[in-house]
Amino acid sequence: MTNLREQLFQAEVGAPVKPSAGKTGDSVAPGGHASSKDAGLSLTGSFGNALLKESDQYQDLKRAIHHRLIESIDISRLMQLEGNKALENAVENTVKALLEEERLPLTGTEREKLARDVLNETLGLGPLEPLLCDPDINDILVNGHQSVWVDRNGKLQETDIRFSSEEHLLHVINRVVARVGRRVDESSPIVDARLPDGSRVNAIIAPLALEGAVLSIRRFRPVPFNVNDLVGRGTLSSSMADFLKLCVEARLNILISGGTSAGKTTLLNVMSAQIGDFERVVTIEDTAELRLQQRHVIRLESRPANIEGRGAIGQRELVKNALRMRPDRIVVGEVRGPEALDMLQAMNTGHEGSLTTVHANSPRDALSRLETLVLLAGVDLSQRSIREQIGSAFNLIVQIKRLPDGSRRVVSITEVTGVQEGLISLQELFRFKQSDTGTGGIHVGCGLRPYTETKFKDSGIELPASLFSAEVP
Repeated sequence: MTNLREQLFQAEVGAPVKPSAGKTGDSVAPGGHASSKDAGLSLTGSFGNALLKESDQYQDLKRAIHHRLIESIDISRLMQLEGNKALENAVENTVKALLEEERLPLTGTEREKLARDVLNETLGLGPLEPLLCDPDINDILVNGHQSVWVDRNGKLQETDIRFSSEEHLLHVINRVVARVGRRVDESSPIVDARLPDGSRVNAIIAPLALEGAVLSIRRFRPVPFNVNDLVGRGTLSSSMADFLKLCVEARLNILISGGTSAGKTTLLNVMSAQIGDFERVVTIEDTAELRLQQRHVIRLESRPANIEGRGAIGQRELVKNALRMRPDRIVVGEVRGPEALDMLQAMNTGHEGSLTTVHANSPRDALSRLETLVLLAGVDLSQRSIREQIGSAFNLIVQIKRLPDGSRRVVSITEVTGVQEGLISLQELFRFKQSDTGTGGIHVGCGLRPYTETKFKDSGIELPASLFSAEVP
């Protein structure tokens, strides 16, 4: 096998890489260039434009180059390079040197593609890397090694990307979860993780996944959305955006409700941007995905159990601990368990201006789900007591929904006005009127001023009457 250590470090300093002669036992092609007999494939031959397709022949060639790269480089010295870019450049230049040695009849474009694909297999997520570079893709959904789908601008589409085998897919999954100190195997077949850019990852493998490992990646934009982006996309109107901004400044407790992939976390990030730079904010999440831009943010993340089934720390423990950290605001990425009770108690004991999300289809359903989650805490509370806590804790419910055409819309902004005769009273301030075709509509004000207007006045904020008037399309 050709020794590429000297070539690698020549590539680092930009020196030309000299081809090396084959060793005894290697199959030597004409001209003294080693081919990859040990990798189980002769790299010589005519491939032409077929290289640009994800064919079996191309996959074999890519594996052979990758095999030679792994066996030839000096990993210990490679890790001494400073910065990801230097590491990437060194490996990419070495791959190109391997291709030069083989003298394959490839065009410059084909060589660049093959070098980039081998680099992705070595340092990245293999065939998924091009999808991670596409800003229009929101979700990457891998259903076994032969089926990869994407959510592009709210619409599901199947791609022609394939993994070479189930083992190839499992290798990529293990690379992702290892970065955050987690593992996935038969004893722990479900795992949540995140990519370096904050994108959320979930993987589930056999024996729970019957037809091959399943990998789901919820991507985040390199540059987060701001309120103007959402207004421009029609997610909410300018009046709604102005009102929500004032609600955050007035330190109202806000619950964002919606279904899966409706845009709850995106809206939470946008609304949290209105929090002042000199407020101490503590965020609590199962998998860290919030991207707050303030100067004083403390990020906490829950921890799963270890291999012995011990050491798990859930969101409830983190909420309790956050109360001892002198927070000005507490932001819970998503409330989904017994932490709901501790969150309500925090909101009712002076921690105003807190934000959280919940999975629900309507504001009323969101309140019902909160009741159920509080019961999971195992505390003996009557239904009336729970409702009174919810009614006094939250001031506003923002309902967001993904429409059939893939667009996301804030469909309702509803105020919680208290508890009357054992029922939580709601008052809708804004709504989305969907068109008859189901593919559009307009946001309108309901003409009602907030019941909690005194909270705005206490913060020195005046609410213009024009905010709540019906809007014209």
